[in-house]
Amino acid sequence: MSASALARWASHPGRSRGRRIAEPESPPRTVHQRDRDRIVHSNAFRRLVYKTQVFLNHEGDLFRTRLTHSLEVAQIARSVARALALNEDLVEAIALAHDLGHTPFGHAGQDALQECMHEHGGFEHNLQSLRVVDRLEQRYLAFDGLNLSFETREGILKHCSRRHARELLAAEPDGPARRFVDGGQPSLEAQLVNLADEIAYVTHDIDDGVRSGLLGPAQLADAPLFAGFAREADALARGAPAALARRALPEALRRMLSALIGDLVTATAEALQAAAPEDAEAARRCPPLVGFPAPVRLELSALKSFLFATLYRHPQVLRTTAAARTVVSELFAAYRACPDEMSADFAAAADAPRAVADYVAGMTDRFALREHERLTGRRLLADLERART
Repeated sequence: MSASALARWASHPGRSRGRRIAEPESPPRTVHQRDRDRIVHSNAFRRLVYKTQVFLNHEGDLFRTRLTHSLEVAQIARSVARALALNEDLVEAIALAHDLGHTPFGHAGQDALQECMHEHGGFEHNLQSLRVVDRLEQRYLAFDGLNLSFETREGILKHCSRRHARELLAAEPDGPARRFVDGGQPSLEAQLVNLADEIAYVTHDIDDGVRSGLLGPAQLADAPLFAGFAREADALARGAPAALARRALPEALRRMLSALIGDLVTATAEALQAAAPEDAEAARRCPPLVGFPAPVRLELSALKSFLFATLYRHPQVLRTTAAARTVVSELFAAYRACPDEMSADFAAAADAPRAVADYVAGMTDRFALREHERLTGRRLLADLERART
């Protein structure tokens, strides 16, 4: 979408707050297109292909990873942005970068690293994503990080504790952490990516849950929000050959995905027309404007609770995540005891605990497992797989 076609409340690339370090422009790309390109070419983005979403990478070739999840979020966000005349390039950049700071092994690794860093400033994956693009990527002679625009960095920092926000503000008074202290909202594009993230994971986690065998028809018959779409798809597939009947699940997921996107577009368009912000800055001063109708919001919340109880807390998933937590915790302890086991840049860092957290957080699942075996002589997840079979 050209800049002239953007709504007045969209983030206009020509009015960007710019980068922390000034750079010449790069025609014909806009500032946010350039951000997207830098993210796609980063090491951290490539690592996402071997980072867990729900199921560990070695558990199956077709389960989502952090990379495929990020691509799905970007697709959904761009579709909605186009319908609302928001900045598609900005939502794509935010979506592709929003999980760059995630640890190996998904939330299990994040929780373990948070425990390890409890006495050393803590660990938040959204804050780590910003740290990746601001400092840890090493690709340019003129600066550390990717030197992304304010708008992209603002969207990456989805959550931030007030303590960490104050620390960020001390170094960058007008930076993306300001809203966590003063109040206000991020850009409409950042709000949109947050909800596209929810749409993506509730949809694909049902798909992966069924593929894994951990979610079955009896459970899904009672799944909030999804069950109605499943009944519609089953009715269409009734009497069809088995090869076609197997398509009932993706049909139901497609219908749910389309409905959620439609509800999001409709409710957000109504909220924007009612608030009528003059520009992107005025939209930041409004209450959240990107959202679902209230009944859909409740149904979506109930579906997330359902997935938490039936999938994320399934005994098989918990056994795997417990082993993953042990891997991360023992890696942290090993590197703290002997920093020279890390690569030279991390081993020489002044803040040793933070350097270890950066090093571990940047690992893929398989590299973390190899390092854990090298340092401890144990193969926790391999042993778990043998016990399962």
